[in-house]
Amino acid sequence: MSVLTNGTWVLVADGEKALFLRNLTDEQDPNLEVVRQEAQENPPTREQGTDRAGRMQDTGVQQLSAMEETDWHRLEEERFADDLADLLYKMAHEHKFERIVLCAPPRVLGELRQKMHKEVESRVVGEVAKELTKHPRDEIENILSKELDG
Repeated sequence: MSVLTNGTWVLVADGEKALFLRNLTDEQDPNLEVVRQEAQENPPTREQGTDRAGRMQDTGVQQLSAMEETDWHRLEEERFADDLADLLYKMAHEHKFERIVLCAPPRVLGELRQKMHKEVESRVVGEVAKELTKHPRDEIENILSKELDG
């Protein structure tokens, strides 16, 4: 069965942007229209954290060990994936889409899968583990045609 049928939605997301698209045609020649856009500001960790990594007392005399610095950027990506999962559930519950293809970098896709409600999960008909948010819509259409073919 074809994945990108008429009316199928496509979510193109990364850790800070999400684009909801709907296919107006078929899988052979997809024509995606923008349904909704979401974005959050997520600067690199070096711009978010102000403190140096902490130190803790080690087992030896007068020894300190460095603690790992918090990756604020990654935490925001995870929070954004949580928010997207909630939004997808709300949209599925309101019958906005019956079928959806998820396109995101592998880490974001993994976060989405962990947080996704079963009602959304049952409507996912395909996944593309790639960063596509910086591509124009016509390139996204071409990439999806190739990735979902077969």
